Amino acid sequence: MSGAAEANAARLPASPQFKPPRLMILGVCLTLAATLGGAPVQTVFIPVDRFTLAWMHSIEKVRWEEDYGVVADVDPRQPPVLQALQARVRGSAAGMEPPPDAQLRDGWYAYTPQIQRPLALRLTRSIYTADYDFCSAGRCRPMSKLLASDGDITLLEPCRSGPPGPVAQPAPALSPTGPAADPSPPPAKYPSATQSQ
Repeated sequence: MSGAAEANAARLPASPQFKPPRLMILGVCLTLAATLGGAPVQTVFIPVDRFTLAWMHSIEKVRWEEDYGVVADVDPRQPPVLQALQARVRGSAAGMEPPPDAQLRDGWYAYTPQIQRPLALRLTRSIYTADYDFCSAGRCRPMSKLLASDGDITLLEPCRSGPPGPVAQPAPALSPTGPAADPSPPPAKYPSATQSQ
């Protein structure tokens, strides 16, 4: 290499080391609502893109299940979105009639929840009732195995691990029957995980 070529090579900036982007993993975060008032906050991250919340009604002993998806927001700088997909109740009882659009399938009344995109679920976890079941990938377990209850409210919110920033493409909207509905429908009329058991 000539002296001029060596001088030019010395002035060129060193090529930066290639660092692959950190993977952004979607999931849900569980937090005890009482800890948001000043106590140390304990949040549990669960990597999941689809899950089911299930519980037994405390009086009628009827099982309810709600299916949810977690999808990336169109704007990758925003947090992910929780999307209600389907709900079902095993039979009916006084004051717990399924909504008019419910369809009976194998002993379950299945319907689409009115609130399609809740910002968070406020789960009432009383010491006097059985805990919620959290089901994903074909496996159900009591929520207490994920986060111990303090007998009050547990917040379930869509979240992610990894840095915010561009992703190749936002995940498609999840829906059992078609495009997602308006994200701000009227309040739910029928029991759901956002209400008490």
